[in-house]
Amino acid sequence: MEIRVFALQDSEAVVQLWHDCGLYRPWNDPHKDIARKQSVSPELFWVGVDEQGAVMASIMVGYDGHRGWINYLAVHPSQQRKGYAGQLMQRAEAELTALGCPKLNLQVRAGNEAVIAFYESLGYANDHTMSLGKRLIADI
Repeated sequence: MEIRVFALQDSEAVVQLWHDCGLYRPWNDPHKDIARKQSVSPELFWVGVDEQGAVMASIMVGYDGHRGWINYLAVHPSQQRKGYAGQLMQRAEAELTALGCPKLNLQVRAGNEAVIAFYESLGYANDHTMSLGKRLIADI
């Protein structure tokens, strides 16, 4: 897998990937999420492509000067359990470390035990915090 910066022509393939991986939620318009990321640190939005250049993975990385964040880590179901998600996380951690980021946070939906186990295998642990959210702009 080659990791490269997301390009606008990847949009439909990335949205389909998110659907295929079960990341789509009706209250988050994926096209708006892509547009928002393109306006803030677009160099930290990557895709993984196969030998033919087809998108097979994605990751959005954020850094606000205090904490790093991971969003939309996805690997196509046919390519999972081959180390690709780990490669994306390794690059994210390296890039954030180079930016001086002291801590990386991410959220996993409750009950997604396979994904929790994946992150634990990379050294992530439950911070015993509760994530709260409030939508400021409705996507729908």
